[in-house]
Amino acid sequence: MCAGLVLGLLWPGLLGAAPVDLPGQWHAAEPGWTYRQPGDPALAALTPVGRLAATGGNFWRQAEVDVPAAGRYVIDLRNSSLIGVFHHRVFDAQGALVATLSGGIQSPEPNPFFLRHGRELDLVKGRYRIVTQLDSPVFLAQAEPYLDTLEHYRQNIKAGNALVLVCLGVFIGLGFYYAALSMVRQRMAERMYALFILGNLIWNGMCLLVFPDLLGVRWFYLSSFAILFSNCAYIVFVMALLEIRLDNHPRLYRAGCAMLALMAAAILAALARPNWSLELDRYGVGVFITYGLVAGIACARAGNRSARLYLVAIAAFFVLGAAAISLTRLDAYTVYIEHVGLLAVTVEVILLALVLSYQFGQLHHEKEVALTAARKHFELAHTDALTGLPNRFRLEMELHKLPDDGSLTIIDLDGLKHYNDTHGHARGDELLQRFAAHLASGLGQQALLHRMGGDEFAITCHSGNLHWLEDVLGQAVAALRKDDFVFAGASYGSAHAHEAGDRRQLLHLADSRMYQHKRQGGKSESESRP
Repeated sequence: MCAGLVLGLLWPGLLGAAPVDLPGQWHAAEPGWTYRQPGDPALAALTPVGRLAATGGNFWRQAEVDVPAAGRYVIDLRNSSLIGVFHHRVFDAQGALVATLSGGIQSPEPNPFFLRHGRELDLVKGRYRIVTQLDSPVFLAQAEPYLDTLEHYRQNIKAGNALVLVCLGVFIGLGFYYAALSMVRQRMAERMYALFILGNLIWNGMCLLVFPDLLGVRWFYLSSFAILFSNCAYIVFVMALLEIRLDNHPRLYRAGCAMLALMAAAILAALARPNWSLELDRYGVGVFITYGLVAGIACARAGNRSARLYLVAIAAFFVLGAAAISLTRLDAYTVYIEHVGLLAVTVEVILLALVLSYQFGQLHHEKEVALTAARKHFELAHTDALTGLPNRFRLEMELHKLPDDGSLTIIDLDGLKHYNDTHGHARGDELLQRFAAHLASGLGQQALLHRMGGDEFAITCHSGNLHWLEDVLGQAVAALRKDDFVFAGASYGSAHAHEAGDRRQLLHLADSRMYQHKRQGGKSESESRP
């Protein structure tokens, strides 16, 4: 019912009554049994069956049909395209053989219609007997022959074919995306989902005739075995996506491991009994979509945001997937059960892309938050709290960037002890802040001022212009005096990078010259007084 509603919404023109069913009952025959003549007695010795066996076999059916007008017609099979070999024998009212039409995935006969088993024939007005043989290793659904006019058939198959090409295009595009993402992120979730998509690409490519028609690949079991492996991949994907581990979700983890063991056993069983592979596929799909739904609900209730989004995808997949594995017939002629399954996986793949994109966005956001916090911590660790200047740790880093022509200037701010002892530490702190502000403003972008600690400062200058630095330093001291710090002064010493063998020697050389400058009275407290 659900699948019929979806298909009716997508293809309203496909539910028309233009095609004619070829009613009859299937009869099971031994391998190699051949239809010899028209009429009921030819099939009377065979065993009538109510439905085609899912595990395959050799089945025959005959039907009577009245053709109202001469023209070009098409005989095709509805409900399923997963047919190993089929033969249609058409007899007229006199019992003469009019046409023999053959094909199927295992047949070398080319398909005249892309992605379809339809076969053309010319018929005149009259009554015909059509005998259909299906010989297939497995049957996905109850394939039933029907007759349609050529023109109506051509129009009616377009929507289904378009769906196949669009959905397989989605598989290929997102499959490559997840494969690339798995290599970049090294996560099991993306790796397993890429394998899940690959399995479904192989399955749908084979059973919907893309591989036979375009690549000439006719290995029938390639379809069913691919799904067995993709079922396993999906269980692992769910466990990785929802972060199901033994420590946080022990029941779900054990259930997932048990299902993986069950599916591994199914693969071994399919190797021993290949004609059971499709039934094992069907049960496997039911198992993993149920596990995905239960795991999604449990993890969403536990507060997992990704699980809440995943629930939307798995709920849609559960409804359509359940329809795909349980339906055996559809009300549409040129829409198959395989189309319903293809649509189910495509919807889930697209919705899961949104979930994984959300996870990727969350990861990017968390990375940005972490980087911002790291930058803040870096700044705090390399910034002087009182003046806001880079500190001694930052100075060590800047010295490694200093070119040979660059210079280092060590400054000792004179007068700090006087203001601390006379006016209190608040006044001393103000002196440090004012000096830092005036000197940093004068240096601009041409040099970088650091506070090494206490009353010591340092300037790194890539240009190494010492005369300019002395002028800027003098202007900063003059500005301090205008700010009523009349006892302030500065002693300094400079050295170029090429004068020292390493950065440690450069610091020692500049520091030595600063003390030499102080001893010479270049910027003593007494001289700083007006």
